[in-house]
Amino acid sequence: MTPKLSAVIIAKDEALDLPGCLESLEGLGAEIVVLDGGSADATADIARAHAARVFHRDFDAYADQKQAALEKADGDWALSIDADERLTPELRDDILRVVAQGGPCAGYEIPFQVRFLGRCLRFGGLGSERHLRLFKRKAGRFVGGRLHEGIVVEGAVGRLSGRMIHIPYRDIDEYLDKMHRYTTCAAQKRREQGRRFTPLHHLLPFWEFFVRTVLRLGLLDGTPGVAWAALSSFHTWVKYVKLREMERS
Repeated sequence: MTPKLSAVIIAKDEALDLPGCLESLEGLGAEIVVLDGGSADATADIARAHAARVFHRDFDAYADQKQAALEKADGDWALSIDADERLTPELRDDILRVVAQGGPCAGYEIPFQVRFLGRCLRFGGLGSERHLRLFKRKAGRFVGGRLHEGIVVEGAVGRLSGRMIHIPYRDIDEYLDKMHRYTTCAAQKRREQGRRFTPLHHLLPFWEFFVRTVLRLGLLDGTPGVAWAALSSFHTWVKYVKLREMERS
C-alpha cells in the first residue's frame, strides 16, 4: 500500500541529532526516507535501526539534496524535517489530522521554536518563525540554492498550530564548528550573485546585535538570547570578510 505520509530527511554526520528526530516521528505511521550525504559516522546505521529507507547522494546544495530525497518518497503527503528538529506532540496530532482529512490545503506552514543553551528563545526575531514543511508530495518541490532552500506548492497554503522544536546547536562549540561551513557557503552565494564587500560591512555586526537585543527584545531571553545575538552578529561579519577573501583570491 502507498503510505499516506513520508518523512523526508537529509543528513550528513548527524549521529548525535538524528535519534531524537526519529524518535519524535514515532506515532505518525510514516514512511521515513533518509538521504545520506556521505557520513563518516553512524548516521546511516541509526536511520536503518529506526526502519528508515536509506539512500546515498554526495551533498552539493541544500535545495538539490532535499529535492533528491523527496523524489525517493512514496507517500501522498511529505513532511520535510531536519535531523536537529523535533515534533511536539501537538504538532504530531495536527499532522495526523491533516493527512487523515486529505487537506484541505496543498501545504502547511509550521511554527518553529528555537532552543539554544537550554532555553526556548522567544525574542530577538525568533518568536514568529514559520516554515512550510508539510505538503502534498506531488504538489510541492524544493527551490533555492547552495545554502538556503524553500518549498513551493501548487495550491493553497494553511497553517498548523503545533510547534516544531529546532535545536540548531547543542553548545557554543558546535555553533562555531558549523559557522565555518555556513559562512563559506553564504560568501560563495553572495559572490555568485555579484555582491561585493565594502568597508561598511564592518558595521553590520554592531547594528545586528543592537537590533536583536534591544529593538527585538532579545535581552528578555537572558544569557542565551544575548549569546545568540552576539554569535549571529559575528556570523554576519565573518561571511562578508570571507567574501573579501574570495574577491582577492
